Order: sequence, then structure tokens, then C-alpha cells
Amino acid sequence: MKITVLGAAGGIGQPLALLLKLQLPPGSSLALYDIAPLTPGVAVDLSHIPTDVKVLGYGGEDASEALHGAQVVLIPAGVPRKPGMTRDDLFNVNAGIVKKLVETSARACPGACIAIITNPVNSTVPIAAEVLKKAGVYDERRLFGVTTLDVIRSATFVADLARLEPAKLDVRVIGGHSGTTILPLLSQLPVKFSEDEAKKLTLRIQDAGTEVVNAKAGGGSATLSMAQAGARFAISLLRGLSGGRAVECTFVADPKGRVPFFARPALLGPRGVEDLLDIGPMNAYEKQSLESLYGELEGNIKKGVEFAR
Repeated sequence: MKITVLGAAGGIGQPLALLLKLQLPPGSSLALYDIAPLTPGVAVDLSHIPTDVKVLGYGGEDASEALHGAQVVLIPAGVPRKPGMTRDDLFNVNAGIVKKLVETSARACPGACIAIITNPVNSTVPIAAEVLKKAGVYDERRLFGVTTLDVIRSATFVADLARLEPAKLDVRVIGGHSGTTILPLLSQLPVKFSEDEAKKLTLRIQDAGTEVVNAKAGGGSATLSMAQAGARFAISLLRGLSGGRAVECTFVADPKGRVPFFARPALLGPRGVEDLLDIGPMNAYEKQSLESLYGELEGNIKKGVEFAR
């Protein structure tokens, strides 16, 4: 398959491209695009790594050539968070970037699966949906918001606290991808936490992005961990498209839900989202948190829809 990364020269894009070069199935094609002129050089650099994955780089204003024939499009393009900024503060710049790139994708590879990494995901995914609707190529099963970073952070923090092996933990994280819309379902894990421990752990997961921004002291936001999360989601999506079984929590259209888009476990298959899986049991704290996040999430989605229209 051909996978295209839009924003491939950036802080997320370059390590994401490296991970894909190392992890994609043999015979895959990896197209890298960024407005930055160094993008072809990034592709040449990666092409020297001995794996059977062809890498080509494209720079300039038009991403069409990089997108032509792609089955999967990953979009990490955008500006990073800085100290004091929320994901919402990024909206005005990143919303326009996503809108333009999805418009190009709709023309160049209308049947592709599109995975949005660019924040704020709660708003950029609805923007992408409106753009695809306008172009007449929208398939709700093939548009994703990548919230995998919340999942891998949850596994890491839980493992640290409970002294477990993080690779063996599968933490379901539902809701959205910013602040209190992020809801890890810690009660479903085999390890049990006190109510106070669960609340503190949930808060750390929700604020983990700010933790990185502050630690980098103005030098950027989460890039390396986000690249790993993006690569994990991409590999799972490719496995599903190829006929294998893969389940990931992702921010997708939720036709029967209380809000139009919602992060939840999804079965990935040849059509993209084959099925939205049951969220599973929740304790009282998680049920209360779920009820309280709907208002903010609905506002984030509405903001994206209004921008696109």
C-alpha cells in the first residue's frame, strides 16, 4: 500500500516517517510531503535505511503528487503547542492547514483512509468531515482522529504506578483528545486503584501534553511520543485494511452517540471502521466524568463544523 504523511518535515512528521520506514510491511510505499523544501532530503535520508519500503519526498505548495494513489493519509501538519497554550489556542492556524490538506486529499485520493493527528483533534476531524462532504467523497468509516497518544500515555503511567509491564497493558481511553474530554477507563484494568489514586492518575493523563510542553521550556510539544502513537495507529489500520484484525481507540463518527464524533474502541478492517465496540463497564467516577465531558466535546465539534462551513 501507499502511505502519505502530510507535514513530514516537522517535529512529529520526521520521527513518524522513520518509524513507518522501519515498521511498514515489505513492498509498501511511503510518500512524504511538507511545504518545507527540505522534505525531499528527509526522504533521501530515510531511503538509506535498509528496509523494503520505498520513500519519496515532495515539497512546495501542492501536495497532490504525494497523495495520488494513497490508501492511507496521515496528517501531523501544523504548529506545536507552546507554554501557556491549550489545544484550542492552536485552532486558528491548524484548522486552516487541515482544511487545505483534506481538500487536496479529496481530489487526489478520494477513497483513502485519512487519519488526523493535527490538534485540536476534537475540532480538526469535524473540519475534515465537512470538507469531504462538500467534495462528495465522505465515508465516515474512513476518517479518524488519532488519539492513540492518550492510550500509550495511560499504559505508561499505570505501569509506573502499579509496577507492571506497560507493553502488556491495554487501557481504553474514550471521549476526546483534550483536557477533561480525555477519559481513561482505569476501572477496567486488572490492577485496582483507590479512588484518590484513580483521580490523580486520570488528571495526569489529561494534562500529559502540558507536562511535555512545560518540560521542553518553550522548545516544543509532544513529538516523539506522538510519532510512536501515530505509527502504532497506522500499522493497526493497515493490518485491518489488509484483512487482519485490529482494535484501536480512535476519534470517529459515532452515528448513535450523543455527540457526532467520539473516541472509542473501533474494530478496523478492509472498509476502515468495521464496527464500533462497546465501551464496557464504568465505575461511578467514570460515569460522572463521561456525563461532564459531553458539553465541552460538543462545543469543540461545533467549532470545527462552523469553521469548515
